[in-house]
Amino acid sequence: MARQSVFEMPFEKVYQCLVQKAERKGRTQADVDRVIKWLTGYEDIGILNGRTYGDFLSSAPEWNPKSDLITGSVCGIRVEEVTDPLTKRMRQLDKLIDELAKGKTIEKVLR
Repeated sequence: MARQSVFEMPFEKVYQCLVQKAERKGRTQADVDRVIKWLTGYEDIGILNGRTYGDFLSSAPEWNPKSDLITGSVCGIRVEEVTDPLTKRMRQLDKLIDELAKGKTIEKVLR
């Protein structure tokens, strides 16, 4: 069986993983939603059901201009060094959720 690209995965599946990661560390789904809204410009996360994660990332209404301030490593990869735009967006969201799960205040996570 061929391995499915994360970009081909249903958004709902990736979203649930992000929420579970945050909740394991005492954060809430509302915190994750706030991070996603800040980064992407989506107002209603529920409208994203039925889309792939790649579609979610590539069709974000307004990618936050402060996203360039997101730096650091995710799975050993420096976010600021990623050259593929879609992969960079994915890593930026991963990094924000990591920071949220590590206990940073929402104000610091949202720069």
